Amino acid sequence: MATAASERNHAQGHEFTRRAMVRVGGLTTLGLSLPEFHRLRAVQADSATKPRANSCIFIFLFGGPSHIDLWDMKPDAPVEIRGEFRSIATNVPGIQLCEHLPMLARTADKLCLVRSMTHHMPVHGPACSEIYTGRPYFGPPITDQATPEDWPSLASLVTRFRRNNSGRPPAIVLPWYAQFTGQDRPIAGQVGGRMGAVYRPFLVRGDPSQPTFEVDGLRLPEQVTLGRVAVRNTLLNQIEERTESTPSSRQDQPTFREHYATALAMLSDSRTAEAFELRREAPELRARYGPTKFAQSLLLARRLVEAGVGLVTVNYDDDSRAEKVSPFWDTHNHNFPTLKDRLAPHFDRAFSAFIEDLSDRGLLESTLVVVSGEFGRTPKIGQFVQNNMTEKTGRDHWPHAFTVLLAGGGVRGGQVYGETDRIGAHVKSDPLSPADLTATMLHHLGIDATREYWDEFQRVPRRLCEGLPIRGLS
Repeated sequence: MATAASERNHAQGHEFTRRAMVRVGGLTTLGLSLPEFHRLRAVQADSATKPRANSCIFIFLFGGPSHIDLWDMKPDAPVEIRGEFRSIATNVPGIQLCEHLPMLARTADKLCLVRSMTHHMPVHGPACSEIYTGRPYFGPPITDQATPEDWPSLASLVTRFRRNNSGRPPAIVLPWYAQFTGQDRPIAGQVGGRMGAVYRPFLVRGDPSQPTFEVDGLRLPEQVTLGRVAVRNTLLNQIEERTESTPSSRQDQPTFREHYATALAMLSDSRTAEAFELRREAPELRARYGPTKFAQSLLLARRLVEAGVGLVTVNYDDDSRAEKVSPFWDTHNHNFPTLKDRLAPHFDRAFSAFIEDLSDRGLLESTLVVVSGEFGRTPKIGQFVQNNMTEKTGRDHWPHAFTVLLAGGGVRGGQVYGETDRIGAHVKSDPLSPADLTATMLHHLGIDATREYWDEFQRVPRRLCEGLPIRGLS
């Protein structure tokens, strides 16, 4: 058993490591020698001859889009259920969508509508956590904000367990961590949580639609050369060896070596910086996506998977974040004009262009696209369930049945998976949980969901995911 002194030395070693790594050109990871770095570059140079690795783009529609008004409409239900919108035919016989998604309707042959998602959490923060992590929320449903006890996000699991030879981060989140205005922490479940803060995914913060958009930290300061970084790396390797040799060290504790390899490769490879430079795209293509932050974030996501990133999470963001009643997709009031005038047209244009762009570039087969919110909306207009700000013109939170969109990644387009009842209230067939959705993405990325990590909060091993990959989609 380790003595108190050895445990204290171990903790001090980790703190020294943390301080040291911050000094390496603003990087947050460590552990690559110069010969290793050259070998990594050789792997990158050879990667063009290998088959493209699978990737995933997870698009999170923060707030909870109304499934019954967009992609699981009930035209034969009473008016207080079906609402104001008409359904329209798509390019797939038998599949209908909302009249305000005409471009998406012409892309339905590339989509799978999963209409049988379900869970039991009606509160934003814990429900977001369940989608981000694939696990039921562990605490009482009273907070929207992150805590150290959070389950690790899918992006954090991929950051840790995705085999990465591209020299780019295994997982990237953009353009922000979802957060409600007025709160000092992000929504729960978006980072490493109880697996450890070191597995926080690479965050690209900002507005890709702005001409001044750029990503900090992708270039070394002028006074810091790769040679200087290599010298510093020698010291950091010695620190790492010291840390690993202490009596209380564990095999599953992070050594930072893989992270530092990625960081150095990003700094030295101009292709990495170019992947973030949207000005390299043709103006006509950018215009097809649309001028919004969300639209240009999707275009950036396409560039990143094209450059070799395994998982890109796009968190929806727009100018409604300051609204107290209905920010983002959280339509507690004016549900129909909000969807018609603000949300549906922008999503329709951007997402349809995104899917066509992936297809045109030959990326859709290897890239699984997943679109989800944290839940759906109440079947009955004005029905109060969880939020007492819900008005007669809005729909409240409804986790019991909602829709997820899938495309690419070997998923057969032009199909509907699962079914809800006649008013869209409950799942009628093929129910799926957030855990199943997470397991599906892990499986596509080649990560074994039964693998374990060390839970730093409860001090026990945990499986990455308790769900099962969705079958029968190909």
